[in-house]
Amino acid sequence: MHARVNKAQGARIEFYNKTGKIHPRTTAGRYNTLRWSMVWITQIIFYGLCWLEWGGQQAVLFDIEERKFHLFGLVLWPQDAMLLAVMLIVAATGLFFATALAGRVFCGFACPQTVYTAIFRWVETRVEGDHLARMRLDQSPPGLRKLAIKTTKHVIWLSIALWTAITFVGYFTPIRDLLARLPAELGPWEGFWVFFYAAFTYLLAGFAREVVCMHMCPYSRFQGVMGDPDTRNVSYDVLRGEPRGALSRRQPERTPQGDCVDCGVCVQVCPTGIDIREGLQYACINCGLCIDACDEVMTRIGAPKGLIRFATERELSAPKATPRPTLLRPRVQVYLATLVLFAVTGVWMLIERTPLAVDILRDRHALMRLDDAGRIENDYILKVANMLEQPRRFRVQVEGPADIRLESSDTFEAAAGSITSLSVSVSGAADSSLRGSQQIHFTIHDLEAPETRVVEKTSFLLPVTLAGAVRQD
Repeated sequence: MHARVNKAQGARIEFYNKTGKIHPRTTAGRYNTLRWSMVWITQIIFYGLCWLEWGGQQAVLFDIEERKFHLFGLVLWPQDAMLLAVMLIVAATGLFFATALAGRVFCGFACPQTVYTAIFRWVETRVEGDHLARMRLDQSPPGLRKLAIKTTKHVIWLSIALWTAITFVGYFTPIRDLLARLPAELGPWEGFWVFFYAAFTYLLAGFAREVVCMHMCPYSRFQGVMGDPDTRNVSYDVLRGEPRGALSRRQPERTPQGDCVDCGVCVQVCPTGIDIREGLQYACINCGLCIDACDEVMTRIGAPKGLIRFATERELSAPKATPRPTLLRPRVQVYLATLVLFAVTGVWMLIERTPLAVDILRDRHALMRLDDAGRIENDYILKVANMLEQPRRFRVQVEGPADIRLESSDTFEAAAGSITSLSVSVSGAADSSLRGSQQIHFTIHDLEAPETRVVEKTSFLLPVTLAGAVRQD
């Protein structure tokens, strides 16, 4: 965090330096093209994925009410929470790995805040003009023209924010059903999130912008610990660029000059308003726009490109040193090994996942009873979760001591994607030498896929004495 001491006011520390509204200059180049490619890719996925269908229903749907996540035919239940945790670990480790390689490159190219800020700024440029026109408009007095231009911009912003919010909620409520019920029949939960997410997008992408990256995002604060002297960041080559000076004032025969002409274009195009020539700063999101702008200037003056480039601290301090291989860096190896380990673990869990879950509850009304045949009976409730979106037939088997056997029907049918409650009675020989609690095992088989089965253990109660059993009516 940058802290500034104001000497005129007696050493007062300012932890937030208000810079005013930033109007970055538009530039072109390979990084700007890559940045906009990521905008298109991410938004085509976000806005389009909720409209895809798979097996007669929405391909990606997080159905919180039914507690099921639909992912292209794969249905994840609360019992699959560990698989979801592994997926989150893989995503986080992938982010750490990318940071170790190229700093805040995720922030510069794929972060939702960066993407929507770029979209909103594009709208602003089309409506209000280039960066100079926008500054003049902001400084101009109120009038009908200014009001019309600002109103047009904000209407477009609000439209984008509203459609973004509807799309977001469409991943939790089927998008077609959601649109059919807009706006009159929208439920309170859905209405709240549409309003909240629309306002959230409108305020953060339209007004907060770089403030989010500089002061609100926690990632900017701790991402520095993931890098090392071999991490590539957008950097200014001080050895080549200094001493800087305007091209028109250069006198090579008197004073040696660096390649930097001090044009300030790198600052003008920066979306967070920093000067990359002051060194690596936490507010830099590694978007590469200053590289594009500087390369264009270098081409005009006939100097080599790369005065500003993705470079490592070690490379800039010792240009002739042999670069260190990326994969030999300890932190990169740790992140990569962790990423591969959890990715393989997730694939293995997915392959070995059994689309069947069983929970066994004892009947609390009676611990045991004595039937007419002189056998001891225990009652159980089986909660069987059919995790497939198709009806299935199952068979129940029980194994254990004391001549254990099932007294109720051993087959039942479970509806598609449902939890079925099944009451079963199990009996054991009363004249057995066994007494007290005995361990037994329930096995539930899928009749159409015998390899799919679940074995659960529970206890079977036998009386210490025969008088301890309650005879059934």
